[in-house]
Amino acid sequence: MEFLHSNNNILSSFTITFLLHFSSLLFPAASYTLPGYYFINCGSHSTLFTYQRNFTGDENPANFALSSSGSTSAASNQTLPAPSLYQTARIFRKPSSYELNLNQTGTYFVRLHFFPFPSVGNPSDALFHVSASGFSLLSNFTPQSGGRYGFPLVEEFLIHVAARKLKIKFKPGEKERSFAFVNAIEVFPAPPELIPDYATVPIPRVTRQGSNGNFNGVLGDFTLQVLHRINVGGGNVTRETDTLMRYWVPDDPYLLSGNTSKNHIYNDEIKYQVGGATSFIAPDSVYNTAKEMNTNGSNISWRFEVKKGVNHLLRLHFCDIVSDTTNQFFRFNLFIYGNNPYEVSPWDTISQLAAPFYIDRVVESDDSGFMNVSVGPNSQSDVQNAMLNGVEIMELLTDKVSDSGDGALSGKRLFIILGSCIGGLVLVLVVFGVMFLRFRKRKVKAAGVLNWPLGSSYSRTTARTSVTGTPFADLNLGLKIPLSGILFATKHFDAKLMIGEGGFGKVYKGTLRNGTRVAIKRSEAGHGQGLEEFHTEIRVLSKIRYQHLVSLIGYCDERGEMILVYEFMENGTLREHLYGDVIRSLSWDERLRICCEAAKGIHYLHTGSTGTIIHRDIKSTNILLDESYVAKVADFGLSHSGPLDQTHVSTEVKGSFGYLDPEYFRCMQLTQKSDVYSFGVVLLEVLCARPAVDQELPREEVNLADWGLVWQSKGELEKVVDPCLEGRINPNSLRKFGETVEKCLQECGADRPNMVDVLWDLEYCRQLQHSAVPRQPYEDTTTEVSWGVPMPVLQRLPTENFTVEGDDSVSESFSGVVSSQHNGSEVFSLLDMDGAR
Repeated sequence: MEFLHSNNNILSSFTITFLLHFSSLLFPAASYTLPGYYFINCGSHSTLFTYQRNFTGDENPANFALSSSGSTSAASNQTLPAPSLYQTARIFRKPSSYELNLNQTGTYFVRLHFFPFPSVGNPSDALFHVSASGFSLLSNFTPQSGGRYGFPLVEEFLIHVAARKLKIKFKPGEKERSFAFVNAIEVFPAPPELIPDYATVPIPRVTRQGSNGNFNGVLGDFTLQVLHRINVGGGNVTRETDTLMRYWVPDDPYLLSGNTSKNHIYNDEIKYQVGGATSFIAPDSVYNTAKEMNTNGSNISWRFEVKKGVNHLLRLHFCDIVSDTTNQFFRFNLFIYGNNPYEVSPWDTISQLAAPFYIDRVVESDDSGFMNVSVGPNSQSDVQNAMLNGVEIMELLTDKVSDSGDGALSGKRLFIILGSCIGGLVLVLVVFGVMFLRFRKRKVKAAGVLNWPLGSSYSRTTARTSVTGTPFADLNLGLKIPLSGILFATKHFDAKLMIGEGGFGKVYKGTLRNGTRVAIKRSEAGHGQGLEEFHTEIRVLSKIRYQHLVSLIGYCDERGEMILVYEFMENGTLREHLYGDVIRSLSWDERLRICCEAAKGIHYLHTGSTGTIIHRDIKSTNILLDESYVAKVADFGLSHSGPLDQTHVSTEVKGSFGYLDPEYFRCMQLTQKSDVYSFGVVLLEVLCARPAVDQELPREEVNLADWGLVWQSKGELEKVVDPCLEGRINPNSLRKFGETVEKCLQECGADRPNMVDVLWDLEYCRQLQHSAVPRQPYEDTTTEVSWGVPMPVLQRLPTENFTVEGDDSVSESFSGVVSSQHNGSEVFSLLDMDGAR
């Protein structure tokens, strides 16, 4: 191991050798053997031998206690594509803990295994906190984003234990149905040399601005959470081959440029030396592979995702396997965040070829959420080369909890949570008041009290039908994009390329290797959508293509990632152009055209050849605009598909608050008319240029649908029009638009029009905007008089069997390409009023 001064000069070889030799005398590697405790098979009464260890069932504890009055065990009732260790789990409905008796104090490995198989429960309700030894390990944690079927999630920590007991606490989240669970637990002492005592020789500290003195603390006093273990230049290192049962992954996905380096493999014996690394620091399989410079002489650079603005332990592994015996003056530069280089001299540290060592730094991450590491040539070196064998990044956890009670939080965190609860209570009361006023005439009691964050997608249910088998079995594998292609497109998820964040996660702008510009949605833990929505979106969009639906380019499900790739929509969301940050104001005609195009997309979903698809989350942020301001409907993660003749489906309530169909919310019966209601709210957004829900407004104005209908009933809708449109809307067009909104927002779904009728009315609004012809009684889709009135310029045309497969389907209909079969329930009109559209 090597210590470097902040002035970038290397300590003398004698000093380093003395310090490391002294350390090795205190903690000889030979004195450590991998223990056989604790390995716990949670939720089971039997012992399971796996990963070369006996995992003891927690229903028959030995030397540990399970403290919980609200825990249950769960076992999988089906064959899952996962090891036997993940077929059972312990579920906690109340604060609970495992208390382990330890033979010694010191640093311990703690590994928590998560795999939410169907019997565990609704994955979206698995929200909880985990703490141990006075530190919060996981907060508001939901393992569904990583522990998907076939992808168990393992969270690993290094914890300093000062007493001979370790209590690992699980506390369900604050939501009513939240629960905690765990499939397996590992706790065993780490080798003494793994986390050195830096009190005598402090560890240097690095910030984005460069070296910043020494770290004012002792690593042993902190809990470390492992974020990355990278085998540079090599392949996967599994638990079976690592000396401490760790996982290491290849570095290629983290490389910023692939043509700056090449892999180097060493086939001889690794020569562990006194004062250097041991086989417990990293195994042979890490030290006998490396990345070295390519012939172009450029630096090799990697980028790793980390938490913003916190300290991380960065451990870099080196083993000179690229030199020959004459290269004793080989040295190269190490860069962290591209700052002033640190000189690395393998032969000054360990005077031996193929002798491993490592360098530790405490690095404070910046606001980008990434850490950059590079190696490059040193101008003073006889050999112009650079190399790296391995990387480990661990976050220094600082969030403390009280040991006085299960799951008790520190004062600061308690204050934050209490404040959040009070704010949430106020929100609930406001929402309940709005809902009460809305339904008081019907005297219908809402099925539950809303406690949903505004602007996201939600779920209200007590059970969910789980996917059986492998969830990706029916997906279109031709759309699958490797993770390396995603990292290339987004420059390793560069924060500068992030263009939004929604219910699924962050959205990045990217460019694929073939030059195609795309939008890339990356799932994140803690967001409202997960595996089921990911699966649904791929299944739905892989079967349909239509000019007013955003196209799915591909997806990625590697290494615990859930990533969706779409065509790039240059002009963002409709909402941004109504009351967002976009300066350009849309004219009334543009707004009507966009509404018509969105209606065509929804109509295609409802009546296309693939069967009925109910979007279930229509809102202004899910209507996107391309470079020509053509509208396309997006985000199908909550959609539901079924046969064309199915009138409704009983299902859990999903949608966005402010857009949610009240009949669907009460009865939990989803129909196409639920989309119609949501679209009616969007129409009001288009007219009024304000959010569907705005808590800062007076009580009677909070809900846009209620507020808009009040003005419509007064016949004074023009008083709430977007100021940018004042005096620019034909009164006849506004009157027809208001009537269309009113029909869409009817309390009873049966009273609402079909999307094709909404489309007819919106097209007619456009006609009226450009025409001085007064509106006649027969021009309303809700009247029957039109069937008996001569209409030289108005035709009624059937739409139920109307073909909308092609790119010009609906637009061609308005040009006269129509079916000859009539149906009185679903019609639209072909209007040709002196050429006006």
